Amino acid sequence: MSQHQSIAALEAEVVARRERLARTVDQLVVTASPKNIVRRQVEAAKAALDAATRTPDGRLRTDRVAAAGAVVAVLGGLLAYRAWQRR
Repeated sequence: MSQHQSIAALEAEVVARRERLARTVDQLVVTASPKNIVRRQVEAAKAALDAATRTPDGRLRTDRVAAAGAVVAVLGGLLAYRAWQRR
């Protein structure tokens, strides 16, 4: 291999690495954007809610939904009671 070929090979390698680095930086910018982070968190919350309220075959787990509704009703009642007592 001549010196000219090795210089050309090194230049080609530098160009290829620079392009890979640019793609990596672009991917990081997209991944770290607040909009995409929020979107991923919303998707994860929806998946967790779905897993908690549905059976593996997709049917609604009425016992869990009813328990969650009862908790919401009790908390709402407590808040209403506290607001009523402050009057």
